[in-house]
Amino acid sequence: MNYDIKDIHLADKGKIRIEWAEHDMPVLRQVRERFAREKPLNGKKMSACLHVTAETANLIRTLKAGGADVVLCASNPLSTQDDVAAALVRDFAVPVYAINGEDHETYYKHVYAAIDHSPVVTMDDGADLVSEIHNSYPDVARQIIASMEETTTGVIRLRAMANDGALKFPVIAVNDAMTKNLFDNRYGTGQSTVDGIIRATDILLAGKNVVVAGYGWCGRGFAMRCRGMGANIIITEVDPIRALEAAMDGYRVMPMLEAAKIGDLFCTLTGNIHVIRPEHMLLMKEGAIVANSGHFNVEIDLDGLKETAIAPPRQVRHLVDEYTLPNGRRINILAEGRLINLAAAEGHPASVMDMSFATQALTTEWAIQQQGHLDVKVHDVPDTIEDWVSRLKLVSMSINIDELTEEQKSYLSSWEMGT
Repeated sequence: MNYDIKDIHLADKGKIRIEWAEHDMPVLRQVRERFAREKPLNGKKMSACLHVTAETANLIRTLKAGGADVVLCASNPLSTQDDVAAALVRDFAVPVYAINGEDHETYYKHVYAAIDHSPVVTMDDGADLVSEIHNSYPDVARQIIASMEETTTGVIRLRAMANDGALKFPVIAVNDAMTKNLFDNRYGTGQSTVDGIIRATDILLAGKNVVVAGYGWCGRGFAMRCRGMGANIIITEVDPIRALEAAMDGYRVMPMLEAAKIGDLFCTLTGNIHVIRPEHMLLMKEGAIVANSGHFNVEIDLDGLKETAIAPPRQVRHLVDEYTLPNGRRINILAEGRLINLAAAEGHPASVMDMSFATQALTTEWAIQQQGHLDVKVHDVPDTIEDWVSRLKLVSMSINIDELTEEQKSYLSSWEMGT
């Protein structure tokens, strides 16, 4: 079995970490138990470009239990848990191509290794795998049944491809499922982003002005957690509806050029490019901290910052680079602008990834069942999958809910009865 990881001798620690995460993933565990019996993915070659974490390992185990022949590569150079990668190789016989801190060349070498597996189903977290297949592997593109996309940035890219007529196979926007973005993005990103920033900086959030760029589900979650810890929240937005919502949620809303002057901590969560640029950084306070929790490091204009700074960056803490600006002020960039919640912390807690990855696994099964019947476009996750996952999650939390009476069902499905 071919693979490329840091050190196979880390596997003991990685296996314990995978088992610890599994304890908090009861919905995915039930999916895996059924998959092991029914083998709905039997013989299907799959390539996954995802964050190589303990939670992802349990998804990969589920796919393998269903009969899939899976290869895994990293979707981010700084998010790989090397011990988990080792355990997947040694204990679960999964070819893994991922090393924490790998350079740009190695990252894409690993993506190409996953494509060379000749998959018929792919999983992406940011659309790098799908993009490379479209750009350089036409034979592989022709055999793809469907691809699952796990994150907002990837869905944006794939919808753009579909709109341009460039998409060559069906894609399911797992990210847009309510069992994913309402919980994973809001609660998972919210908590893990705060966790990563605190681990990297040891900052006290209480009393700080925290500037949150983007008020989607990730931005909402991060703002909520920071406010709960006593921070003063400022939202920057380009969408008038989201800006209005942020204002009515009690936050200050203003352009980044104004927020830059008063912020102590900045975090981008937009999925867009160059949200924080040199003209913003030049206005920042001495010692301002800048982080990103959107998918790619492009949300902060690092090239522009390097050209503006008067000297190369100085590492002042692990994952903290200090830049000195022409005005003499210093600002701190966390984790080279990459995902702070995965670079400095452990990503989303297993409990919330339980829903996301159960939805991912079941959607994969559904896509294979629909082979040849899916239009080449970006599809939503079926409501039946969302309903099943959410109900089972409630059961795992010992929560019961009401059911509609027959009278109520009749009322909701009719139009004759008025007030």
